[in-house]
Amino acid sequence: MENSSAAPLDAITASTYGGLEDNFTQGSLESDDKVSVWDQWNNFSTIAALLQEAMRSSSELPLSTSVPFWDSPLNHGLSVFVGVALCVTMLGLGCTVEISQIGDHVRRPIGVLIALISQFVLMPLVAFLLALIFSLDEVAAIAVLLCGCCPGGNLSNIMSLLVNGDMNLSIIMTTSSTLLALLLMPLCLWFYSRPWINTTLVQFLPLGAVALMLCSTLLPIGLGVIIRYRYSRIADILLKVSLWSLLVTLVILFILTGAMLGPQLLATIPPAVYIVALIMPLIGYGLGYGLATLFGLSPKGRRTVSLETGCQNVQLCTALLKLAFPPHLIGSMYMFPLLYALFQASEAGIYVLVYKLYRRDVLHKTESLDEDTNISFKKLKEEEPPEMSYGAVESGEPSSVNTELGQSPH
Repeated sequence: MENSSAAPLDAITASTYGGLEDNFTQGSLESDDKVSVWDQWNNFSTIAALLQEAMRSSSELPLSTSVPFWDSPLNHGLSVFVGVALCVTMLGLGCTVEISQIGDHVRRPIGVLIALISQFVLMPLVAFLLALIFSLDEVAAIAVLLCGCCPGGNLSNIMSLLVNGDMNLSIIMTTSSTLLALLLMPLCLWFYSRPWINTTLVQFLPLGAVALMLCSTLLPIGLGVIIRYRYSRIADILLKVSLWSLLVTLVILFILTGAMLGPQLLATIPPAVYIVALIMPLIGYGLGYGLATLFGLSPKGRRTVSLETGCQNVQLCTALLKLAFPPHLIGSMYMFPLLYALFQASEAGIYVLVYKLYRRDVLHKTESLDEDTNISFKKLKEEEPPEMSYGAVESGEPSSVNTELGQSPH
């Protein structure tokens, strides 16, 4: 930049003072080349105008050489915030696990099997097909694939509670899919990224960093399990904090990225990415309901699997995009999981609203506001009677449906 700015100044000096310099070096001005006061004033006026233009250009220079967003303090602050939010989320997830029930889940692994199929077969395939159908570039495709390969999130637990779902099934699906992600998420990401293998981002795909970061989530999960085992009341508080942190995290991230960076960042995201973020949760909800139907689950089990399939762990996806991938390559695509979270929460809210209206107007059942909004571990576990656990596949037990209907007056 120094050479480019010095050249115009040299040209100004040469053109303005060139003639005068030759005369002064000769000791005096020649009579036939006299420079009047008016000519000198014109020369100095020209110099002043050119200097003002040079100063104006230099004042605009920092705009083009400003620090890139990925090197800015705001981006580093967002990375720290996302990492802390992820730890809180995983800590709350661990607080939903009881050691005494691990044996039951191992003996009846239907919930684990459904989580495996829904989160690591259906959703990655949906993300892959959408990326191909909408002809996304490699950066957008990797962001979509990463979101599709993520395990279930805590939002599904809240929504399953609001639709009177099978809470044992919801908890085991969220927990098991998170643990299965340690191995299956990098594998799915590697497999489905093959169409973009010739691009720089895919060639240097940080699968090792993704796997390492997934392993690091075991620490807060394990800590949450220990807290649940030793200090049940504290675990209830941490669970509520983690559930509310989901909403707070999304709101803060939208405010920081939207208000501070303005619409320019969102404008760099292709319209096709917005469409994918809109329809991908809907497809997940539909496929999850169909999968639960194939397994012969009850209506409450179908609603649960539906929500578990469509609701992804957007905190984990955002953290991986910001911390594991090169920021100068990802650019604004770290916003995709936030867009997905916005649409998945809105569509899940509509899902809950439709169910509530159906329950009230068709089934003629009412429930108090306290029962709907009192989200705690005790509420989650007491929602499902022992004899109606998720392991009971009801296609082979016709009487189980009647049992559920017979218990409805309670």
